[in-house]
Amino acid sequence: MEKLAKTVGISKPTLYKYIIYLNRAELLHHTIFEAKRFQNLNKPDKLYLGNTNLFNALCINSNIGTVRETFFVSMLYKQHTLNYVTKGDFLIDEKFTVEIGGRNKNFKQIKDMPNSFLALDDIEIGFRGKIPLWLFGFLY
Repeated sequence: MEKLAKTVGISKPTLYKYIIYLNRAELLHHTIFEAKRFQNLNKPDKLYLGNTNLFNALCINSNIGTVRETFFVSMLYKQHTLNYVTKGDFLIDEKFTVEIGGRNKNFKQIKDMPNSFLALDDIEIGFRGKIPLWLFGFLY
């Protein structure tokens, strides 16, 4: 946050206020590290654009992984609690771990984790813990 505040040329408290305002306006989504709920860690939070359409307006080049995660967050944030975690990408409602990826992503990062799933882009049909990413669009 300090580096971002310095780059933008504002103080850290002002940056935090701006993030709150952008979050309220749904231009940003603020995702907190799961373990931060229980203890004060220095691990930074993650900020995602409000929706994937903003990438076209604001970014010259966008990382496909970030676009996928942004889509996922923008579909679930209204009705679910999302935290990011060390194993997997997100913890939903403190119960389900989800790893986001393309069609070739495997369970390596979330193996042996209960209630874990892959949300995969570029697949039409889900099977055995693999859920097509596009289906999360129906949750909005």
